[in-house]
Amino acid sequence: MRWVFGDCEVNLERRELRRAGGPVAVEPQVFDLIVHLLRHRDRVMSKDDLLAAVWQGRIVSDTALANRIHAARMAVGDSGDEQRIIRTLPRKGFRFVGEVVEESGPVPTVLTDIGTAQGPLALPDQPSIAVMPFSNMSQDQNEEHFADGLTEDLITRLARIRWLFVIARNSSFVYKNRAVDVKEVSRDLGVRYVLEGSVRRSGRRIRINAQLIDATTGVHCWAERYDRDVGEIFSVQDEITDNVAAAVEPQLLAAEGTRATTHASSDLGTWELVARAQNQFWRLTKPDYEAAVQSLTRALAINPDYAPARARLGFCMAFAAHMGWIDQEGNLNIARQHAERAIALDDCNPWSHAALGYTAMMQRRTEEAIAAFRRAVDLNPSSAAAHSYLSHGLAFAGHSDEAIEHGKIAMRLSPRDPEMARFMGGIAISHYTALRFDEATWYTGENLRLRPGFQGAQRLRCAALAQSGRIEEARASFDIVRRTHHLPLTAEWIRRQVPYQTPELMELFLEGMRKAGLEE
Repeated sequence: MRWVFGDCEVNLERRELRRAGGPVAVEPQVFDLIVHLLRHRDRVMSKDDLLAAVWQGRIVSDTALANRIHAARMAVGDSGDEQRIIRTLPRKGFRFVGEVVEESGPVPTVLTDIGTAQGPLALPDQPSIAVMPFSNMSQDQNEEHFADGLTEDLITRLARIRWLFVIARNSSFVYKNRAVDVKEVSRDLGVRYVLEGSVRRSGRRIRINAQLIDATTGVHCWAERYDRDVGEIFSVQDEITDNVAAAVEPQLLAAEGTRATTHASSDLGTWELVARAQNQFWRLTKPDYEAAVQSLTRALAINPDYAPARARLGFCMAFAAHMGWIDQEGNLNIARQHAERAIALDDCNPWSHAALGYTAMMQRRTEEAIAAFRRAVDLNPSSAAAHSYLSHGLAFAGHSDEAIEHGKIAMRLSPRDPEMARFMGGIAISHYTALRFDEATWYTGENLRLRPGFQGAQRLRCAALAQSGRIEEARASFDIVRRTHHLPLTAEWIRRQVPYQTPELMELFLEGMRKAGLEE
């Protein structure tokens, strides 16, 4: 059973909530609350109804119930002020009021190329691994970010082993809070090995269990338990990674490559804030961008010299300037300052160079932008995000073939990534600049299927439709963009906001937009 509403989807069999095409991590109790409200959306659910169904009749304070309702609203993109989806009726209860489509049957497949459906993926030539989200076994569910952060750091560390094919974080996190067979993971992600584990925290002590499995056979290759003080957590992460590498290496034909040391803050609060900001930002909406900036600003207030926070804040600001969510004047200079500071703090952090690359691209510093994106890929060849941003940098500069190559590498590295729409974006731009307007139209259509309302894809689709001769569709799409986003869509505005790197490419884009109805 699946329920679809707005940009959300609840899959009961998978116990999975997706929003804007990507998974949303929710506590089991919050998920059950959402499902119960969905099942009984035809009537108001009283407090007693919810306690009986979700809490099995246990006595729960009004504050605890209010917290769960708040978490449910946040998960589906609602708020207590708006109540567009979950409404409170004073002295009566709660009701799910969003417009819902109820579906049954198999989950539709995801298209990854023209005419091709997502099926079992073949194993790559090189050794491959997926790190599953570590389970939080602590009594305090607020430790969820701790387990997520540990998983992310392990992915980052493993990805720096150059000969190892590592599935990106976002595809791994699709399986969060799901009981899955490792053989299913192997088929879905195209990997031979799976690393999974759990975290249990009690006071200042933490226990981490980890195990490495050959997912094609289900055979356990290695397992270990670590009991440490919380202050030693980053040393524990390094130790886990070292042991995994030692277990995997003897089984592999390729044994070359080197591992670099990850520099990270010892302040767990800072780490958790950055992890939360990353989850917020990839949805590519203005409200989620603003939430991410708040998280990153708080992180920097705790530790001004934490490079990941500086890098992500600089990147967020540059992207927001591209979308027109903030003014370019002044903000791009601030974004550059954050990126340059992040590089000075940690030159080996790919995100630092990605942030500089995006800022330079927006400032039309083409060579600097592409060089920064290439540096990010060199530092982490298994980073789908790094390949995707290099794809965008090359595409906006007119290097279509190489841009498409890196876009497809990103798609293969993270085949179930919630950011798949972004991966497709560079490919769509490349086809447009290469005058392959039908292909650009297809990719923008897939982009918008995954990220409805993403205005960058909407603009390009208008131009591609018009250049393909589908003028009426182009004009109708442009009218929707203009009415939806409330932006000053003129040729002058586009010249400022859209980072085509040459006058010729800019005019090619404007030519399509004018056919779609753009005014000077």
